[in-house]
Amino acid sequence: MRVLMVGAGGVGSAIVATAAKRNYIEAMVVADYDLDRAIHAVEAAGDGRFIPAQVDATDSMAVEGLLKRYRCDLLLNATDPRFVMPLFNAALAGGAHYMDMAMSMSVPHPTDPYNTPGVKLGDEQFAAEDAWKAGNQLALVGMGVEPGLSDVFARYAADHLFSEIDEIGVRDGGNLVVQGYSFAPTFSIWTTIEECLNPPVIYEKDRGWFTTEPFSEPEIFEFPEGIGPVECVNVEHEEVLLIPRWVDAKRVTFKYGLGEEFINMLKMQHTLGIDSTVALKVGDVMVSPRDVIAALLPDPATLGDKMEGKTCAGTWVKGLGKDGNPREVYIYHVVDNEWSMDAYKSQAVVWQTALCPVIAMELLATGVWSGTGVLGPEAFDSVPFMELLVEHGAPWGMREEQV
Repeated sequence: MRVLMVGAGGVGSAIVATAAKRNYIEAMVVADYDLDRAIHAVEAAGDGRFIPAQVDATDSMAVEGLLKRYRCDLLLNATDPRFVMPLFNAALAGGAHYMDMAMSMSVPHPTDPYNTPGVKLGDEQFAAEDAWKAGNQLALVGMGVEPGLSDVFARYAADHLFSEIDEIGVRDGGNLVVQGYSFAPTFSIWTTIEECLNPPVIYEKDRGWFTTEPFSEPEIFEFPEGIGPVECVNVEHEEVLLIPRWVDAKRVTFKYGLGEEFINMLKMQHTLGIDSTVALKVGDVMVSPRDVIAALLPDPATLGDKMEGKTCAGTWVKGLGKDGNPREVYIYHVVDNEWSMDAYKSQAVVWQTALCPVIAMELLATGVWSGTGVLGPEAFDSVPFMELLVEHGAPWGMREEQV
C-alpha cells in the first residue's frame, strides 16, 4: 500500500514508528505544514519507505497533487478535526481511498442546543456517500481508538456475544499522571475542548439522536487492570453517531473520565469565551483564543517520559447473551505508558490512537477489509482487527459484569 499521511504531530509520528514495523507499507509520504516536523518523524523511523513532504492541509489541490505524484492508494488524515473536509475532498478528487480518526465537525442547534442536534459529527462526510460509491472509493471514517477501536468492540459484541442489545456505552478513563505539571492534557487540548464543550449526543432507538448538556449523567465507572473507579460524564463523540448505523442497539452513549478539576477548568474557559475558535485582533495580530491555549500548554507527544500510569478505552454492552439470558460485559484495551514508551517511544494515549489506523490500513492492504462509500469501523469484521491487536503486543480484554 502507498499512503499519504497528512499530519506529523504526536499521533502521526507514532503511526510512522508503528507502521515501520510492518511490511504492508510500500511507501508512506509523511506530510505536514511544518516540514521539519515531517523530517523528524521520518528520520526517527530510519526507514527508506517513509518520505517527508510539506503541505498545507487546507489546500486540497496541493494535497491532491501529492497523492498523484507519489501514486498513493490512501490518504490518512492525522490532523485535528478542522482539516477533515479539505482532506476528505482531496482524497475523493484524487481518486484515493481515505481514512481519519475524527470526523467532520458539528455545529450546535442555533436555538435548542441541549435537546436538538444541529449539524452532527460526520454529517458532511455521510452526505458525500454517493460520490464515494460512484468513484469506487472507500472513506473509512472514525478509525482511531475512540472512535475506532471502541466501534470494533461494539461490532464484536453484536456478532459474537449478544442476541439483543439494550445499551452500548463507550467508557474512557485512566490514571495517568504527568510529573512536574499542575495541568497537562495527555491528548490535543484543541480537540478535547471541542468534544467536551459541544452538546453531547445520545442515541435511543425510539427517539433517534438527541442532545444534552455538557458533563451530564455523571457515573462512577470501575476501570480494569488497576486503574480503578473514575467519574465519567457525557461528552460529544463520534461513536454515538456511528454505532447505530450498523449495530442494532436501544441506546448508545459516550462517557469520558475527566475529573472535577478538568471539568471546572473547561467550564471557566467557556464562560470567559477563551474556548472560541474565532480569530480576534490582538494588537496587529489575528489569533484564535483556543489556539493560544494550545500554544501555552505542552505538546502531549513530548510528555511520555514524565507520565506514569495507564489509559483505558472500552465499550460496555448490556443486553441478552446468545443464550437469551441477561449479560453485561466491558470489552477494553489498556496501554501502560511505561510499556509504550519502551516499545515505541510514544506516550500511551498517543500510541493507542496511532495503533488503530495502522491495523486498519493493513486489513485494507491485504484485502481482509474492503468496501466503497463512507463507512465506519462497525461495517467490517471485528475479529481480524482484534487478532492484530494481539500481534502488536497490545491485547484486548473483556470483563463480565454482574447482572
